[in-house]
Amino acid sequence: MSETNWSDRLLGGFRKTSDRLGSNLGGLAGGSGKLDDATLDDIEDALIVSDLGPAAATRIRAKLAEKSFGLEITQRELKEAVAEEIAEILRPVAKPLEITAFPRPQVILVIGVNGSGKTTTIAKLAHLFTEDDYGVLLAAGDTFRAAAIGQLATWAERAGVELVRGAEGGDPASIVFDAVKQATDTGIDALIVDTAGRLQNKRELMDELAKIRRVLGRLNEDAPHDVVLVLDATNGQNALSQIDVFQEVAGVTGLIMTKLDGTARGGVLVAAAEQYGLPIHAIGVGEQMDDLRPFDPDLVARVIAGVV
Repeated sequence: MSETNWSDRLLGGFRKTSDRLGSNLGGLAGGSGKLDDATLDDIEDALIVSDLGPAAATRIRAKLAEKSFGLEITQRELKEAVAEEIAEILRPVAKPLEITAFPRPQVILVIGVNGSGKTTTIAKLAHLFTEDDYGVLLAAGDTFRAAAIGQLATWAERAGVELVRGAEGGDPASIVFDAVKQATDTGIDALIVDTAGRLQNKRELMDELAKIRRVLGRLNEDAPHDVVLVLDATNGQNALSQIDVFQEVAGVTGLIMTKLDGTARGGVLVAAAEQYGLPIHAIGVGEQMDDLRPFDPDLVARVIAGVV
């Protein structure tokens, strides 16, 4: 996908979010007005109800006050200023997932609740890597859910990569063991491992992931190199509580946010960046194979603020 097409997808994907924020900011500087305490309070409220979260909203308010308090400001200038402050929050966390492990393979454990878009994200990651001429292998480590293995097999075929799988209800750790061995023996660059997404029994999930980690460690002491949490943006602020849980259960090293095209709550991307500071490796704005990409924080900030 060309950069122009991706920009267009972003514009379309974040339309609901930018419309919501624009609506919430609308009229605060009507035609032009002074940036006083009352206006700053209204801006902060607008950012919070647009799912940017209290921490990011407070930070942006403080920066606007520092730079422009008492000055005349138009609505366009306000949106430009908000875009710049959002970009300041996003720039430090915009970090593509890179294949750097030596010896190979780089083992990427992908976690997330069922329904977050985890399985499709794995396939899209595989597609991204194969576009860069990396060899990719997938492992169907979610043996708990009946449809998970078949779904991943379908996506693996679409992405043109191999899948290591076992029986439904089988031991995920043994599948991961076989996958690491195959990836090592064949010189595969990246092994992407699907995992169970149930959170009803946190202890059970924690034990399962710990077992997978032990198996990985026996074969490659640095594995997993990445533990990537997939978040569904349509969950808004509830997505943030998932970061807390999975941090405890699995030691998250980075985030991917999906379904930004289906929600007005895309501001949660900013909230996650401000609150956790974890690398955000990529964002998804659709169901197609190339609808997942590393993101340009400046472009995303301007799209969210509605100044593109």
